[in-house]
Amino acid sequence: MAADINKVVLVGRLTRDAEQSYTQSGFALLKFSIAVNRNRKQGDQWVEEVSFFDVTVFGRQGEAIANYMTKGKQVAVEGQLRQDRWEAQDGSKRSKVTIDANNIQLLGGRDGGSSGGGQGGGFQSDGGWNNQGSSAPQKPAPPRQDPPPTNFEDDIPF
Repeated sequence: MAADINKVVLVGRLTRDAEQSYTQSGFALLKFSIAVNRNRKQGDQWVEEVSFFDVTVFGRQGEAIANYMTKGKQVAVEGQLRQDRWEAQDGSKRSKVTIDANNIQLLGGRDGGSSGGGQGGGFQSDGGWNNQGSSAPQKPAPPRQDPPPTNFEDDIPF
C-alpha cells in the first residue's frame, strides 16, 4: 500500500505581524497569515487572484524568527496541511485548513521589500540558520573538501 503524502510549499507576504504565544506548558507557537498571488486569464485579460493561508510554527523555530516576521515580509513556507474541525455555537459543523510549517525561509530585504534573488536567511527545521546575506546568526560552514579530479583516464562517449 502506498503511503499518503501531505506537503505544501508556498511563497507569499505576511498580511500582518506574526503573533507569538505560549501554551500553558510553555511550548512556543508563532502564528501568521500569508497572501499568495496568482495570475490567471479571464477572457482576454489577466486577473490577479489572491489566496490567504494561516500558518503555525511550533517550538524554538518560531521563537527564533518571531522578530523578523513583520507585515509585508516575503516568506517561503514548507509544511503540512491540517484540517481543524469544530462545532459552532449554533450547532453547525465548521472546518478550516491551516499550514503547520516545518521550514520557513525569509525572502527579500530587511524591510520586506525584494532585494533580488532570495536574499535573507531562513530558519531550518534542524534548528540552524540558512544565512544568505542577512544579519541572522550564522551556522558554522562545513569543512572544505578537495575538488573532484578533472583528469580522467577513460574517455566519455558524449
